[in-house]
Amino acid sequence: MHFKKNKVLFLFLLPGLILYSIFFIVPSLNAIIYSFTDWDGLSPDFNVVGFENYIQIITNDSIFFKAFTNNLKFMLFVLIFQTGFSLLFAMFLIKNTRTNVFLRALYFFPTILSSVSVAFIWTFIYDPNIGILNTVLSSLNLEFLQQSWLGDQNIAIYSVAVTQVWFHTGQMLIIFVAGLQAIPEDLYEVADIEGANRWQRFRHVTWPMIAPSATIVMAYTTIQSFKAFDLIFAMTRGGPNYSTEILATLIYSTAFRSFEFGYASAQSVIFMIVIAIITVAQFRILRASRVQE
Repeated sequence: MHFKKNKVLFLFLLPGLILYSIFFIVPSLNAIIYSFTDWDGLSPDFNVVGFENYIQIITNDSIFFKAFTNNLKFMLFVLIFQTGFSLLFAMFLIKNTRTNVFLRALYFFPTILSSVSVAFIWTFIYDPNIGILNTVLSSLNLEFLQQSWLGDQNIAIYSVAVTQVWFHTGQMLIIFVAGLQAIPEDLYEVADIEGANRWQRFRHVTWPMIAPSATIVMAYTTIQSFKAFDLIFAMTRGGPNYSTEILATLIYSTAFRSFEFGYASAQSVIFMIVIAIITVAQFRILRASRVQE
């Protein structure tokens, strides 16, 4: 009986497993194999170069480390502000009133847009000559704050990160609202009887109860930030002077512009390992905080 039940479950999972193998596992294994070659992506022949690509990346590829640093800046900015804003908005919009439902839909709206559309909108907003942002600053007599938002290499990565936060905050908001609405009201009543203030209610009731939602949001945001490609490519193409170049755009340029497919495969393998390490560490930290609660 137990075997028959598992067999039925396996048959239902089989189509998904086949598709997952074809579109993820096989390409990933191919990338690992090509990372040990000098294949240009076009020629039928290539040479096995061993760990030469990896050694070159680690010892003599300053652009790779600059892209990695930009990735960390981008990820941290998005992780802090996207998680913070989505949790804050969710706490204000937790009740199912008409106004709150409308505002949730309004915040969620950017998520349904395509990345290219979002990039076009924000490129126009950031335009130093006719953009809305500099125009608003000028009308408020704040000309000293006007910037070339995507042209200044000191702030360009953060300008794109703001766009990413605006793009996906609504999506994370919905996850937090679901988590907050699942908290039993009895727990807050007990906290009130104990004389807990707002911070103590959040610290000892709200946060432990929404920890699973927070884990999903933070893990998804981290992976999403590291894999960000289309938005950055459409807005800056990695410029100016590599200031918005991240690992995903660098790998694309190495593979399809420089035609160094083997080298790009080695970069992508390192990229995959970095994401895995950060995600596992994040899960362990959040799980430890839940255990301590």
